[in-house]
This record gives sequence, structure tokens and C-alpha cells, in this order.
Amino acid sequence: MFFNHFVYIITNEYRTTLYVGVTNNIQRRLSQHYFDSQNSKKSFAGKYNCIYLVYYEGFENPKTAISREKEIKKWRREKENSLISSFNPKWETLNNQIF
Repeated sequence: MFFNHFVYIITNEYRTTLYVGVTNNIQRRLSQHYFDSQNSKKSFAGKYNCIYLVYYEGFENPKTAISREKEIKKWRREKENSLISSFNPKWETLNNQIF
């Protein structure tokens, strides 16, 4: 199945801050987060150095992806942590697994 929209969660080096986002090009978006963390630090992810991908879901429909992002953003941290742990138990960096 081909997905062209993604909901993703990135974190900082110490896994203390989470950022939930949605995109149609996850590689480009991760690059933008990295650039901002190294340069202007204008975005939330840049300010807190959230550049490590720990979770993602693929969607065919952009409206479904946006709805899922909004749903996850309303969750408490504990529930977000459980979602990440069920997908990525060791909270490994997944940046290189996205092609």
C-alpha cells in the first residue's frame, strides 16, 4: 500500500519533548526540522531540537491524516508515550528508515 501523507512524532535527544506533525513528504519535513534546529530555531521543533523520528503512520487521504494528527495532539503525554512504545519499543531513531 502506498501512503502519501504521514502523521509523525519527533523528539529531542533526551526524549523529553514531543512534536506531533502531519506532512505529505516526511523526508523533506524532517530536513526542515533539522535545519531549523541548527539555525533560526523559530518553530517549536527547532527551539526544542526535536529532530529524531520515533513514530509515524501513513495515510492515503490528507483529511484522515489531519484528523489523526489533531486526535493525537489532544492526548496526554502518557498516552502518546504508549503509542510510541507500541510502535517503537526502544524509542529508536527512525529517520533513516524513511525513504
